[in-house]
Amino acid sequence: VAVSRFKSLRDCDDFARRGLETIACDLTAPGALESLPEAPSVFYLAGVKFGTAASPGLLRELNIELPKRVAARFRHARIAAFSSGCVYPFVPVESGGAIESTPLSAVGDYAASCIGREHAFAAGAATYGTAVALLRLNYAVEFRYGLLVDIAQQVLAGRPVDVTTGHVNVIWQSDAVAHCIQALELAGSPAAPVNLTGPGTLAVRDLAQRFGSLFDREPIITGREAATAWLNNASWSHRVLGQPPTALEEMTAWIAAWLLQGGDTWGKPTGFERRDGRF
Repeated sequence: VAVSRFKSLRDCDDFARRGLETIACDLTAPGALESLPEAPSVFYLAGVKFGTAASPGLLRELNIELPKRVAARFRHARIAAFSSGCVYPFVPVESGGAIESTPLSAVGDYAASCIGREHAFAAGAATYGTAVALLRLNYAVEFRYGLLVDIAQQVLAGRPVDVTTGHVNVIWQSDAVAHCIQALELAGSPAAPVNLTGPGTLAVRDLAQRFGSLFDREPIITGREAATAWLNNASWSHRVLGQPPTALEEMTAWIAAWLLQGGDTWGKPTGFERRDGRF
């Protein structure tokens, strides 16, 4: 059962064609949560990020207060709740990334709201004994969206690629979805954090050069790499859930081919370059 407003990105038909029941619903509307059917498993993907730099009330309502209500409404389910690698502080590039036990630290209001969302589900797990997995994801990519698309579009258009935020992690979207489903088995009370990304630390400069080779043009590089970045170490989840099967070479080749043939994108730049946490 897919529950959404179905006002952006996808409509109900995309789900119905794959045999999924859909419920068009604004989760913040009075009585909306109570009207939903019971479910043994819940994947919580709702939230806001972009355009919220000047909207702290919206961040709180959708990223903190709504999760509190969802945790209470589905207290008898197993819950996999999407979070973000942004709940971690910037870490040294050579560290290999933050692990699940790294203390949380918010850079900006969006990251603070993500920590609040985790606390909401963790409180539900503590209060009701709900099995919860907190999925700290960064960064999922596919043909139409993600930081690889951002970099590729910049290179293809001859726009500068800023490497100040010089190192990142990525995971192909379908691999992230597969690990999200598997993570239900890791859910627990207390809530269990699970880092969700691909292997290794990638240099933005190298990614730009890779796309330059695929597009047969020299990328324009600006900035100098900072010593720290938002980096996520998913080595534990890889040992438990398996390595994500999609290699970087495949991701970049697919995205380059998609853009060269005029494939559509969501038109939503990730803002991965930002270091102030304002999205």
